[in-house]
Amino acid sequence: MNDALKLIKRGTDEILTESDLKKKLDSGKQLIIKAGFDPTAPDLHLGHTVLLNKLRHFQDLGHKVIFLIGDFTGQIGDPSGKNKTRPTLSSEELISNAKTYEKQVFKILKKDLTEVKFNSEWCNKLGADGLIGLASKYNVARMLERDDFNKRYSANQSIAIHEFLYPLVQGYDSVALEADVECGGTDQKFNLLVGRELQRSYGQDPQVVLTVPILEGLDGTNKMSKSLNNFIAIDEEPNDMFGKIMSISDELMWRWFELLSFISEQEISALKKKMEEGTNPRDIKFLLAEELVDRFHSEGDGTKCKEAFLQRFQKGQMPDDIPSMSVDVGTEGMPLANLLKNCDMTSSTSEAMRLVKQGGVKIDSVKIEDPKMLIMKGQESIYQVGKRKFLKIKT
Repeated sequence: MNDALKLIKRGTDEILTESDLKKKLDSGKQLIIKAGFDPTAPDLHLGHTVLLNKLRHFQDLGHKVIFLIGDFTGQIGDPSGKNKTRPTLSSEELISNAKTYEKQVFKILKKDLTEVKFNSEWCNKLGADGLIGLASKYNVARMLERDDFNKRYSANQSIAIHEFLYPLVQGYDSVALEADVECGGTDQKFNLLVGRELQRSYGQDPQVVLTVPILEGLDGTNKMSKSLNNFIAIDEEPNDMFGKIMSISDELMWRWFELLSFISEQEISALKKKMEEGTNPRDIKFLLAEELVDRFHSEGDGTKCKEAFLQRFQKGQMPDDIPSMSVDVGTEGMPLANLLKNCDMTSSTSEAMRLVKQGGVKIDSVKIEDPKMLIMKGQESIYQVGKRKFLKIKT
């Protein structure tokens, strides 16, 4: 049991409560582990896999995972961490995105211990009477204790009534599934606790709430997000994935090892010691990049990507003496075309845009197609314009 608890606690931010979790694990029954995903974007990225990895840990212990697709809650829009009302998606968009999730999730989870469900299955049956009854089980004062609601209320910013329904419906999902444990990011803590309270109201044993940290994206600062263009999709081409992982900072590398790697904590400590003793951080980063590429593609793809990476960087395809410079891109980031102009790699932003569209710009040997791609703070990469212009830029 101690080994089981140790596995579950690895990379976990908080367990509410640990004593409840011990009791559930000690019971010997197969637990129902729930995690919800709103299909608001068509692809899963590495940030999502922090939570998926935790679900896999429970499966490795023999427990059942409910991968819950929030096609009903997705129409409300999760206000967690938002300073304004989030736009809703159409049911067609949600269904299309959900199909992609179903396909991608089994890159990590075990099919025989996973059940994919849609919360519209029981939420659509609630009707007006059911929603009113559900709303009666929670009060406005408690709802306004939530950090994002509280800040918006204090700043006289709009809070739409339907936003209060999101944590209630997410909590009701736990009732409908009779969940033993619900896992989510730290930004979901309030919603998960609502589920715990609602289960009590419905006479159920309250679920354990387990939160995992939010993974920083390629910039090393902000939450991994498509809107910030600091993400790696789990379906990206192997060489692109490998190159992006190799571009992260040494500091961020250890954070990713902790939250994304399956190697043991002892092995990670040994790697840190090696770096302290003089091992090139790049060689350690190779291990992370190979592991992740193999996991999301095929065994051996990581090694192939490493060989291709070394060939590009070490066999004359790049100069040995690449100049470097630091650039302040601000907190909001800087479009690629503007960055190239500001670093004198092109004579104008229009020339930069043209070259990108023609396939003449690469970042860490990966061809870039979007001239408006935001370059965020905290990155260090080699930029190539044409065949002869190289510059290492640290933002």
